[in-house]
Amino acid sequence: MTELEKKAVLFKKIRAFFDAQDLLEVQTPSLLNTPTTDVYIDSIVVATNQAIGLKKQQYLHTSPELEMKKLLAQGSGDIYQICPVFRDNEVGERNFNEFTLLEYYRINFDIHRLMADLSALLHHLGFEDKTVKMSYAQAFSQFTNIDILNTDFESLKRIALTHGLSIEFEWIEDLQMFLFVHLVEPCLKDIPICFIYDYPSEQSALARIEGRIAHRFELYLSGVEVGNGYDELQDSSSYQQVFAHENAKRQQLNKPFFDLDVEFLACLETPLPPCSGVAIGIERLASQLITT
Repeated sequence: MTELEKKAVLFKKIRAFFDAQDLLEVQTPSLLNTPTTDVYIDSIVVATNQAIGLKKQQYLHTSPELEMKKLLAQGSGDIYQICPVFRDNEVGERNFNEFTLLEYYRINFDIHRLMADLSALLHHLGFEDKTVKMSYAQAFSQFTNIDILNTDFESLKRIALTHGLSIEFEWIEDLQMFLFVHLVEPCLKDIPICFIYDYPSEQSALARIEGRIAHRFELYLSGVEVGNGYDELQDSSSYQQVFAHENAKRQQLNKPFFDLDVEFLACLETPLPPCSGVAIGIERLASQLITT
């Protein structure tokens, strides 16, 4: 079977799984008027309509997330999408300027129910191993003996130095992530299917926060991060606060910062229904499936 055929079979199996659960497949715009404000992701800029004197600066989507959330706010129900996405300044063994995402949302699912659903999808696709779940704090405790939720920034810097790691970080969340990559991720290579959930609130992204915990998860397949899921924020004001905070951080890092996506915020004046969603990198998923 060729690589093209393998990918086609993978798409058919994904669609069969969601069709059996009555999820609606959707297609949202790839060319947007507003770039992402995510501190760690950069949009690719596109100039359109130059030859007809109506030049406009637009952006290729880095994820279908916000456009899909508009549909959720309009009452779409459970939805999924398989689409190419585009990100600037991405170079590496597993990072590319263009790749394929599977993104889906389930109404009235918390992250634990969504992780169970995603586990069922993985087994439907041919992964045979048992699923392991551990909290972010549990993973740090088990593999590094660090109490990550109760260790302050300066203490984490001292720990990093004992491992010969950099401490040149502006915010504690960046150091937490750096330590996870260097000290925890290597220990996940021996776990075929692993969910890490309940991250520190500083790493909330667009996930719902409860106390010191952000209700989100990441999926690792043999140590490779493949998916990222949230118990989603619902109302416009919550998203506005996150976008403004991200823009402030971008400004501090001398990165471009942008006007907020007022169209998206207006759509969420009707809040999202309670839901959880996840984005899965298809190429990373496929590479692990082939070797499983």
